[in-house]
Amino acid sequence: MKITPAQRHNHIKELLAKDIAFTVSELAVKFNVSEMTIHRDLNKLEKQGHIQRVHGGVLPTERMEFEFDFANKRATNRKFKQAIAKSALTLIEPGQRLILDTGTTTLELAYLLKNFPNLTVITPSLAVASVLQFADGVETILLGGSIRHGSPDLTGAVAEHVLDMFAVDIAFQGADAIGDDGRIYNIDVRMARVDQKIRQRAAQTHILCDSSKIGSTSLAANGSLRDVDSLITDSNISQEYIDRFEKLGTKLTIV
Repeated sequence: MKITPAQRHNHIKELLAKDIAFTVSELAVKFNVSEMTIHRDLNKLEKQGHIQRVHGGVLPTERMEFEFDFANKRATNRKFKQAIAKSALTLIEPGQRLILDTGTTTLELAYLLKNFPNLTVITPSLAVASVLQFADGVETILLGGSIRHGSPDLTGAVAEHVLDMFAVDIAFQGADAIGDDGRIYNIDVRMARVDQKIRQRAAQTHILCDSSKIGSTSLAANGSLRDVDSLITDSNISQEYIDRFEKLGTKLTIV
């Protein structure tokens, strides 16, 4: 009995998760389909962000995210996050130096940069680095530091010290919450300090944040929307917050 494309996709992901090597021809025989069908399967899985196709094989992009219990966060409001990332992409030009902060929306931007030419990307995010490590046109610099428990983020004094080495054109940052007064929050004090340092090293800073996080607070404030060049968010933001944030002098881009 022939299995469905969705079932094939799941089987391929399971093989990768178990470090089982395979060729396209082997998969074609295994699933009783053509090699062209397997190529379409792999292209679809890559487009969805589940795998990376590299010279000589295929790699899973989600293993690191699953190990850090990151996949569920990435799935939440993903359509909005992808739209925000596409808007952020329009701000980037070849030859620029970027910092991609931690977070699932900046991770969506990393996926869009995989085929971008001539970029330098600095990041404290193991997940972002894993996406960009095989991107031919991107030089990826992973900050040192301590791994934050349960998350693919590098924080601490080492990360802050290494950031002092760099000067970048644009920093793209996420936010765990944005308060009614425009204050930007992290759930971790160490990450808040890293975010403050990132803004100091960037000529421009743009906050990528879906509207579900607006109007709330978290543990540690790292600054205000007054301190950044723009907030890119989705169309579910209320008019009340649009009016409040515009009074702070921050440009709003709503997707």
